[in-house]
Parts: sequence; C-alpha cells; structure tokens
Amino acid sequence: MKFITDNDSYHQRMTQWRHAFHRCPETAFEEHQTSALIAQVLSQAGIEHHRGLGTTGIVATLKGSDPAAGTLALRADMDALDLQELNSCGHKSSIDGKMHGCGHDGHSAMLLGAACYLAEHPESITGTVHFIFQPAEENEGGAREMIKEGLFQQFPVDAVFGMHNWPALPAGRAAVNDSSVMSAFDTFEITVHGQGCHAAMPHQGVDPIVIASELVLALQTIVSRSVDPLESAVVTVTQIHGGDALNVIPNEVVIRGTCRFFKAEVQQLIIEHMQRLSDAITLAHGASATVAYTPRYPATVNTADEAALAASVLRQLIGEQQVEKNLAPSMGAEDFAFMLADNPGAYIWLGNGSEQHQAPLHNPYYDFNDAILPTGANYWINLVGSWFENQAKS
Repeated sequence: MKFITDNDSYHQRMTQWRHAFHRCPETAFEEHQTSALIAQVLSQAGIEHHRGLGTTGIVATLKGSDPAAGTLALRADMDALDLQELNSCGHKSSIDGKMHGCGHDGHSAMLLGAACYLAEHPESITGTVHFIFQPAEENEGGAREMIKEGLFQQFPVDAVFGMHNWPALPAGRAAVNDSSVMSAFDTFEITVHGQGCHAAMPHQGVDPIVIASELVLALQTIVSRSVDPLESAVVTVTQIHGGDALNVIPNEVVIRGTCRFFKAEVQQLIIEHMQRLSDAITLAHGASATVAYTPRYPATVNTADEAALAASVLRQLIGEQQVEKNLAPSMGAEDFAFMLADNPGAYIWLGNGSEQHQAPLHNPYYDFNDAILPTGANYWINLVGSWFENQAKS
C-alpha cells in the first residue's frame, strides 16, 4: 500500500531533509549536524529517541499497546564520503572534499519519513519499533561501534532490516537475496624491508621497489591459482609507497590493499598465502616482509524468513515483476553485516537509476534520486505492518 504518495507533504519534507543532509556532508563519527537535524525532526514529531551511541548515532522508538508482540529494528546510515562533488545542483555539497556520494542522505530521509508517518498513524504497531540512524558505515564500522556500546543490550530486537539504493537497478525496482548480499571486507599492509643505497649503485643494496613489484604480481595468483574457482574472492593492491628521491633506492616499500570474500575458509586461505608469498619472495632477494592483515567487515548475509518477508512486502508495494530475487551478490561491503551477525534480518537493494541518475555509487557525479523517497518510506511502513502481522500468527 502506498501510504506516502508522489509530491505529497511527506515526500516534500523528505526531499527537504535529504537536500539539507546533502548540503552538509559529514564523514565517520562527525555527523553532528546531521544527527542534530534528525533529532530535531524526531522531537517535533513527538518520537522518543536516544542519542550518543557510536558518538553520533540515534535510536528512535515507537511503542504499541502490546510489549509482548515483539520488537523490530529498521536501520539507515548517515555518513558521507571523502570525495569532491562535481554536480551543480542547488543542494550540492557546501564542504570541499566531502559529499554524499553513496546515498546515505536519502537513506536517512526515508527512514525519518517512515518514523514520522508511523508516529502519526500508529495502527500497525502492536509491539515496538526502533529506528536506528547509524554513523560511519563507510570503512569505519559505525554499526560495530554502536553494538559495542550496547545497542542491542539497551534496545534488544527480534529482527533488524536495512536497505541501500542501487543505481544499477532502475527506479521502481528492488532486489532481495535469500542469503549472501555483500562480501566481507578486510585490509592488508605489507612492508618490504630492503637495504637502501645510491640508485646508480644498486648492487650495494637490496632494492625493495623491485621486490615489491614482484610481490604485487604474485599476490594476484592467490585468487587465480589458490582459491576454488567456484568461490568468490578479490585481492586488490590499491597503494604502493616508497622512496623520496630520484637517485636513492629506499630502505622500505609499503603495499596496501583490500580483500573481499564470503566464506571464513577463503579468508584464512588468503591470509596464509599472502604471508607465504611475502616471506618467500622477500627471502629470495635477501630482504624481509612484515604483513599486517586487518579483518574489517563480515559478509552481509540475510536470513531466509526475513528475506522472504521483505520480498513479499516489496511485491505488494511495487509489483511481482519489479522485484528481483537472488541477484549476484556484490563484492562491495556493508557494516550492516554486524547487525545481521547478531540478529535475524534482511538487507535489500532499492532501485535508484533513471535517465537523470546514471552515476554509480562513490562517483563525484552521483546524486540520490528523490523520486524514490516515497517508495523507500512506504517499504518501511508496510514492512512494519507485515512483520507484526506475522508475529501475531506465529
């Protein structure tokens, strides 16, 4: 059911909020103005809310008449990217080097719109609904930090749901996977320790640049020759740093990058082979290596019942043919995975693409499609009603 319609007062308010978020992008754990605006709107709507988890996070709560009816959580991320916006729209970023290039401004606006609507029309809420506005999704694990600080101890839930806009899907469409949605995300830093010398006399040193070059190529064999071809994995080198002068071979070179995968056994294989290759190649050249491997986000994996509910709600909202099931998972990562690791739930992709909105995520020309704000808010509202109906039947 379409509770919020195109260009009605809710749509207009969500658009205004979205533009305000977009004009003032704030990155990980710095979402103070964004958080303050959300809190202001919640206060005006008379919605109880708690601030401060994960530094800037907010949890808003609506309660029905029956506490035993269960507790549901809906989550939106708030943070922006370190990226220079190249759009010329009236709501473009006012802060150099920062922009909402992933649509978190739209995610927050849709969840805020749904919360305000449900506060005014609470008929479908029999138990409790928590609306989680989360900081620092991009790289810094805001979900993990909110959980560490007691999110699910203070606000225990029976299920948690999230969504992300997806420019590769046309507006009016959505996608739901029964299981894996997005990959795990780790980082690595390998330091090659050589022996510096004059560039004109390389025989007097141990050149870490040559060794690092060989190692970068060898790392590509982890996926191509060590991971089962039927499994998904990525090992990508994104940085090489070494040297300061044109005529000096440095002592060290640092290689950094990221790894993506879905299964723990693939992660362990990557770690073991990365260490083995680093040790063997550097030893062969009379050098040594230090490998620092850092697990970051686990894979985002839906639970089947919650994914089925999400798909059912979307089919009723936008039509059977508009809902894609089990698209190929993305090798991108999402820290909503931490919430799914603690609770049943589902994470969906909501189509964002149109003729005017073709830029991919994390692109300086990206802008969230305001036309889908009602669709996202209506999804949340319908999901709340359907979830409590299911709870009553179980």
